[in-house]
Amino acid sequence: MSDSWSACTDEHTALLVSGVRLESVTILHAKVAQKSYGNEKRFFCPPPCVYISGHGWRVMQDHLKAGGYGDSVYRICGYMCLDSSSQSQADAFKLLFDEQPNSRLFACAKSLFISDQDKRKHFCLLLRLFLGNRQEVGSFQSRMIKVISKPSQKRQSMKNADLCISSCSKVALFNRLRSQTVSTRYLSVDRGAFIASARQWTAFTITMGKCMLGGIVLSEGFICYGSVVQFICTESGVALPPMVIRKVNKQHAILDVDEPVSQLHKCAFHFRDNPNAYLCLLNDTIIQYQAPSSIRDSSRVVLNDGSCWTIIGVEVVEFTFNQGLTCIQTPVSPFPVINGLEVNGGGHVAMLEIHGENFSPHLKMLFGNREAETMFKSPKSLLCVIPDVSVYSDSWRCFRRIITLPLSLIRTDGLIYRTSYSFTYTPELHLSASSRGATGGREGGADGGQEDGEDILLETIHQEFTRTNFHLFMQS
Repeated sequence: MSDSWSACTDEHTALLVSGVRLESVTILHAKVAQKSYGNEKRFFCPPPCVYISGHGWRVMQDHLKAGGYGDSVYRICGYMCLDSSSQSQADAFKLLFDEQPNSRLFACAKSLFISDQDKRKHFCLLLRLFLGNRQEVGSFQSRMIKVISKPSQKRQSMKNADLCISSCSKVALFNRLRSQTVSTRYLSVDRGAFIASARQWTAFTITMGKCMLGGIVLSEGFICYGSVVQFICTESGVALPPMVIRKVNKQHAILDVDEPVSQLHKCAFHFRDNPNAYLCLLNDTIIQYQAPSSIRDSSRVVLNDGSCWTIIGVEVVEFTFNQGLTCIQTPVSPFPVINGLEVNGGGHVAMLEIHGENFSPHLKMLFGNREAETMFKSPKSLLCVIPDVSVYSDSWRCFRRIITLPLSLIRTDGLIYRTSYSFTYTPELHLSASSRGATGGREGGADGGQEDGEDILLETIHQEFTRTNFHLFMQS
């Protein structure tokens, strides 16, 4: 190991990996954006939001305060713009962060748009954070956003599958009274309660179910009108009761449509256990609206403004890192992103190939708090040696169980990038005939023979650990 890595001891790494000083930046944004035309500016709806959380920010600010620095130095500020944009920082949207009751910082970019002069079909958002408007914390990029001219009213086919809403994907709901932008309200969750907010919105996981005799069974595929759906808050886990999603046309819920739900469609949500009750907002509260049936058409239900919702797919992108107190002068970007893992070989020569973006020769893989020998292949690929399970204890004899370790990346200066991946060691206990014989002899032998039998058994367990099957999975 080179000298540049030697300063980061196991104790120091363990402190950083433990989460005591974690810092998180979370960007919420829509999957699609309507293009503006001429002088008409179609601001992104819902507006991109940024949350800053983690005890590490507070530790860093306290450290600067103790050093005698003023508020202008440790105050966090940020700017958001479109990537590959000709805009300067002065033209980008300046984010004003508010501190929330849960100690998180929140800001939203309310006036971002893409003009008709921009001919791209896809783009990303770029967030730049600073301390005191001078020291750069880093740059953070959103996921890809698709540009559309207007919501499609045609029945979607597999050719436009990216415009359909899939079961188990993330969505947001908003309501716009009398089609006025200033009256837009977003479905949100605040301290466990559903509310309508003029500024903050919540990402929900939408699930689709089929009605069976035993209840509702989750199903995959595209969400279709007439399906039973449920909205689950991605952060708190609170959920609305199962509802039937209906298409809205001219302020009527249409009951006999079963086509796929598309981005920015107008929808209504019928509570299954309450005839004619629909999800509705009244000022800033969420209520059930009793919708009357249409006199002229029995396949339609008359809605009010508050029960007509717009649905849109969203992304939640989280960047979690720990730069400690010694790395605050160094930007955390470019932020490495892991997209997939692949195990090659086994036993003492097991290798893990990491696929992703923004990799460099200055990164190494961390299994728990242990650095693994890592080789840089390209900005999109790393290769590392999987550590033997015995390095995670002074004695391998204690390992008779499954061991799961978080995977992280560490930079040469000690900056740690957290990931959503983990690594699991799973022993396969297939004792050899000699081991089984030793175990049988132990039962009738002397103490010395018993200890020898235990050693043989434990040695076999250890060997099985080193020939283990490795399992990779995403942490929820």
